[in-house]
Amino acid sequence: MPWNPQRGGRGLRGGRNTCARGGFRADRKRGRTRCRDSGPGAAMEAALTDMYDQALLGILQHVGNVEEFLRILFGFLYRKTDFYRLLLRPGDRLGFPPGAAQAMALQAFRVFERMARQDDEKRRRELEAKLRKKEEEEEAAAAAERVKLCPAAQEIEVETTEHIPAPDAGGAAGTQESAAAQGAAAPSPVSMEPSGAAAPAELPTRQEQFQTNPDSYNGAVRENYTWSQDYSDLEIKVPVPKHIVKGKQVSVDISSGAIRVAVLEGSSQHVLMEGKLTHKINTESSLWSLEPGKCVSINLNKGDEYWWNAILEGEEQIDIDKINKERSMATVDEEEHAVLDRLTFDYHQKLQGKPQSHELKVHEMLKKGWDTEGSPFRGQKFDPSMFNISPGAVQF
Repeated sequence: MPWNPQRGGRGLRGGRNTCARGGFRADRKRGRTRCRDSGPGAAMEAALTDMYDQALLGILQHVGNVEEFLRILFGFLYRKTDFYRLLLRPGDRLGFPPGAAQAMALQAFRVFERMARQDDEKRRRELEAKLRKKEEEEEAAAAAERVKLCPAAQEIEVETTEHIPAPDAGGAAGTQESAAAQGAAAPSPVSMEPSGAAAPAELPTRQEQFQTNPDSYNGAVRENYTWSQDYSDLEIKVPVPKHIVKGKQVSVDISSGAIRVAVLEGSSQHVLMEGKLTHKINTESSLWSLEPGKCVSINLNKGDEYWWNAILEGEEQIDIDKINKERSMATVDEEEHAVLDRLTFDYHQKLQGKPQSHELKVHEMLKKGWDTEGSPFRGQKFDPSMFNISPGAVQF
């Protein structure tokens, strides 16, 4: 029978049989193992599961680094299999044709290297999208700052004009000046009424409009207040008359499920905002402050971290599918922050053609053994270009 080089890879040392295409199956009757053809599909499926992770992680943790881990694996193949044996004669039943074992190892490496490159590209695209979105948000915020939409200012003007007739009425003396003053004051109620009636109609009604105003970003503009939100907090601004300049002129009651804002006018209170909250809040982490003559600014800490569609029960709800649901960097924990920082660093390093974080880490490991006793590189200058390092080679 002629020699067939594809008959290589037929056995384990010590009388056990294996197959280059598959695993082992016990044959208890003959006291040895026989070849089972599992196929490349099954091998790839097994490689992508965590079936062997416990055993492999135990080895990796024991030896401490990837280089020694690979030595263990190839040492096992050397000691227990015919992986390194060569088929030199037609009658040989163990081993592989020259170069076949190396080709197998290289093929397996390249499969996962290709997958790692795809993962790399996916992370790069996601990072670019995040950076692009952040730039768009900053541009939108800058544009909104220039526009400075402030519907509350109209209400404040109306509030102040109501006080104008009082001194005119008190100082009326029947003179021409009084008549002129009355003539000037007369149009005020006329112009004030349309202004008051038109104000609600002029309020933004679409989420796209709300998103351009920092005070209603991810929130809305309502008749007597504006609100915005991020992943963990809500910001409410309730306009007040210009003469409200001290905290003692304001009454703010906040509970886990309700809110009430009023201003003191003599012995009575004028309620500006009141109602039940649509969700629970943390009262201990919530606070308010007065911007004299402008508004009461209230910060509410959400009881649970999800997006609100309204502040008060019964009010018009926003479409949360049209808001920006990205979490602020301030709400990201340390571990996630570290990952984002590393991705950003890798992105900029790649653009500049410099080593990325996984390469730098492996370079540090290689430097330690570069000049050690027995190293073939001892006495030479460390050259990182000699190594092609996959991102999967290092676990962060």
